[in-house]
Amino acid sequence: QVQLVESGGGLVQAGGSLRLTCAASGRTISSYTMGWFRQAPGKDREFVAAISWGAGNTFYADSVKGRFTSSRDNAKNMVYLQMNSLKPEDTAVYYCAAKLKAPITTGRDSYGYWGQGTQVTVSS
Repeated sequence: QVQLVESGGGLVQAGGSLRLTCAASGRTISSYTMGWFRQAPGKDREFVAAISWGAGNTFYADSVKGRFTSSRDNAKNMVYLQMNSLKPEDTAVYYCAAKLKAPITTGRDSYGYWGQGTQVTVSS
């Protein structure tokens, strides 16, 4: 079992930046593909970004491409989501997710492990 805890959320003005951190415990994440999802009030949880196990390939939703960057530090068992040029529509609860030795996919059902989420609010 792997446990995930997100942090780094907060209130920021449009155009600002935040870095989310996902701290993993229980297992080393080097064999896990790590995903980021978000859920705004009244909306479904949607895929944001992911970074693969092994080669560390990344994939992003079109809505965040060029603004968000996902990275990982397997030695520290941490995954990061750097969010730049934030927009009010980025406001949501952001979740970290993991799946063992599997390719990147955007469907939330394929990820077996989830954190509790961290709130990101972008003011206009």
